[in-house]
Amino acid sequence: MYTLAKACSYHNHGHCISDAIQSARQLCEARGVRLTSLREQVLELVWQSHKPLGAYTLMEMLAQASTRRVAPPTVYRALDFLLEEGLIHRINSLNAFIGCPSPTQKHQSHFLICQACNVAVELDNAKLNQSILGAATNAGFSLASHSVEISGLCPSCRKNKD
Repeated sequence: MYTLAKACSYHNHGHCISDAIQSARQLCEARGVRLTSLREQVLELVWQSHKPLGAYTLMEMLAQASTRRVAPPTVYRALDFLLEEGLIHRINSLNAFIGCPSPTQKHQSHFLICQACNVAVELDNAKLNQSILGAATNAGFSLASHSVEISGLCPSCRKNKD
């Protein structure tokens, strides 16, 4: 799991991209699903930064990396596959996608999103999950899923602001 401080400071980004791709290949092979070249390309683009990317941004990036244009439905199908396999998350408030650092474990999506540098980091917090589940149960609500998106300033941007 990435910390906000780690994502906002220098780290070996090539290492996290290669780890994500290798993990995705192994996971897809174990599940008997196909990680096509395009799906892998989209996943790699999503992992290029810790900033959420929208489908049209990904389409433009794919067009720059290739001689052929990729149609929106093709990108959306790749994103749907990656979401279904738990390899990426959708950040609803931004209508964008970010890589999942722990795709082998089914979990809820909670994010800290920096309003200044746009870095988004997945927040893994069991107490938060339990609180949400407890509140839903107390309200008689049958919870199917939930996502929490918290906006603010990361440590680096907060430090630069002072």
